[in-house]
Amino acid sequence: MRIIRAGGLGTVQDLGWSGYRSIGLPPGGAADRTALRIGNALAGNPDGLAGFEIALGEMEVEFESDRVFAATGAVGTLHLDGSAVPSWTTVAARSGQRCRLAPDRHGRFAYLAIGGGVDVPRTLGSRATYLPGGLGGYRGRRLAPGDHLPLGPAGDTVRPGTTRQASTAVGAIRVTAGPQERFFAEQAFETIAAAPYRLSPMSDRMGSRLAGTPVRAKRSASLPSEGTAVGAIQVPDDGQPIVILADGPTVGGYLKIGVVITADLDRFAQIPLGGEVSFVWVALAEAQRASRQASGNLARLLSEIRTTAP
Repeated sequence: MRIIRAGGLGTVQDLGWSGYRSIGLPPGGAADRTALRIGNALAGNPDGLAGFEIALGEMEVEFESDRVFAATGAVGTLHLDGSAVPSWTTVAARSGQRCRLAPDRHGRFAYLAIGGGVDVPRTLGSRATYLPGGLGGYRGRRLAPGDHLPLGPAGDTVRPGTTRQASTAVGAIRVTAGPQERFFAEQAFETIAAAPYRLSPMSDRMGSRLAGTPVRAKRSASLPSEGTAVGAIQVPDDGQPIVILADGPTVGGYLKIGVVITADLDRFAQIPLGGEVSFVWVALAEAQRASRQASGNLARLLSEIRTTAP
């Protein structure tokens, strides 16, 4: 497959790493894991194969063999040789055809999954791209025009026209209390839930910086460094929260007032730069129930897609 245009931030991503936080490697992988997993299923791929993650601009690729593909996530427009084709749908492409995808301005990350997956070499068991370390993916960097990327052998072919989409949950992002909740007065928790925050343009795959009413702690925001997690809501001295994303640091010393629940992580990752986000506090038990429900719903949807293979 040949890259014609790569957008502002096009990378190869799969579901990331597991077991390497002790050496400073975050989980990485797709910012919206649900979108990539559905895309892979629609492309006839096993779960976890690598695809393209597209942000900050349009990507155009040229197929060099006959393949099926699916575009998922925050897809604005999708064309095959100039003709519009639907997203969240299995589409058949012939060798020599070009696919052009532009992310939706109401979202942040779009995905292009291709039958056989992007077959770059694995690094520590993953094909994900970790840009801060120049690791994995295609030569450890973002994609560029002229790049040629190998594809794996196509697997079970899902019937073209098969359509499935992730649930379109709306409303506030659910958060639960973090490990340093004791260092914040009740007013701090009320502040986070009281009014929307705006996603700063300074945000990236490491973390989303929020701008809004400052959150004040009862003590200095700095602690000895300790482990962090994807979704952790850190509060630095200026009171503007930072939410850790897939490429975020594995340790940090800022106070963590809360964490975005697992079931809402993908939805949070898709909030566009400059977009607004509201939060609502939930108990840990509710967060765990939501995670189990989301996992079960996705498993059923993936199974439905794969039953369409001949």
